[in-house]
Amino acid sequence: MFATILPVRSLLVAIFVMMAGSGFLSTLIGLRLERVGSGTMVIGLVATAYFAGLVVGALRAGEVVRRVGHIRAFAAFVALLSASTLTYALFQQPVLWAVLRLVDGLCVAGVFICVESWLGDRSEANTRGTVLAWYMVALYSGQALGQLILRSGNTAPQIPFELASILISLAIIPVCLTRATAPLLEDVASLPLRRLFEASPLGVAGAAITGLLLGAFYGLAAIYARRIGLSLADTATFMTTVILGGVALQWPLGRLSDRYDRRRVIIACFAATLAVSIALATAPTGVLLLGLGALFGGLSFALYPLCVAFANDRLLPSERVTASGQLVLLYSTGAALGPLGGAAAMTFAGAGGLFLFVAFAAAAMLGFGLWRLATSAPVPGAAQQDFQILPRTTPVAALLDPAGPEPSSESPPQTGEPWKSP
Repeated sequence: MFATILPVRSLLVAIFVMMAGSGFLSTLIGLRLERVGSGTMVIGLVATAYFAGLVVGALRAGEVVRRVGHIRAFAAFVALLSASTLTYALFQQPVLWAVLRLVDGLCVAGVFICVESWLGDRSEANTRGTVLAWYMVALYSGQALGQLILRSGNTAPQIPFELASILISLAIIPVCLTRATAPLLEDVASLPLRRLFEASPLGVAGAAITGLLLGAFYGLAAIYARRIGLSLADTATFMTTVILGGVALQWPLGRLSDRYDRRRVIIACFAATLAVSIALATAPTGVLLLGLGALFGGLSFALYPLCVAFANDRLLPSERVTASGQLVLLYSTGAALGPLGGAAAMTFAGAGGLFLFVAFAAAAMLGFGLWRLATSAPVPGAAQQDFQILPRTTPVAALLDPAGPEPSSESPPQTGEPWKSP
């Protein structure tokens, strides 16, 4: 395992440090906007700008990487992200902050493209799973630990932004000093959406709805926490608990879906998310709130890789990488719309409206899933692909999926028919 990770250790350190610096900015910016009196819809619009930037970056940042190379592109994206982070400490204007969040999303997507394409190039079919697992550990642990920086704002309002900028800037060092040769960036073609939906309506709808509910959560959860009476430190703890809970349950739920009809596991997860969201909408503060938050993270974070795995069950091996890339974009599009829906719900129903909106989205998907369960046949157990945790970042991350074909253009084409419902 260590022999596999050693060649990419600088990339993993870089993504950990960058996520520690940038992963809590959504929480911090939402709290600061509320402090200066911005309405819930304004906070939702600023959150939407970030996810819109992720979509634009996922589609366009690859051109920058091809033109100047991985190391220079990585340094440029990180430097711009660091500068943007410091700008928040100088001005507190919602319109400017929305523009900065758009820039942030584009830069983060560019960083993900650099790192994920590099990791994909450095891994073989038999090591992708290990590389991907460590990448996920670096990404989520950095994001979770970064939430604790929120507490530093009690002494001086600008300190969290300054610490974030320092950490983001430090992420450049491991990549710029690496002796590894940067790869050429491969194109990840898009599978036509109509073909993808025909193959797996449940997978397509599930990826988009998961983006909708998680986008709302990331954009507005800190506002929810403060409005139900949590302190700044408790808000940071709540966010950290949700993220760590999200990591903890993905493998158990994924393995369960390998053994049984994956559709039923997906439907059960949406049903449980519905129930937990309703509980969170009315939960008192304390240990119960943290427990529900951890359970919400565990269920909701598992939904995207479950939907990708189910879509892969119904696709040709050669289509799986392109399908995964398309599903990431569907997730990101949903995430860009989620904060607007969540903000509208909070405007009319108070703090708990956030999780009522999440519950509504989960209920809609639950109904669709039950309809698909009644009208289509299951994939036979022998035809199901193994579950794999996947990041919800950019289409390039699909190159790390062990279920996909070799990323090298010299690999022989894969044949075989996907399973089709009779």
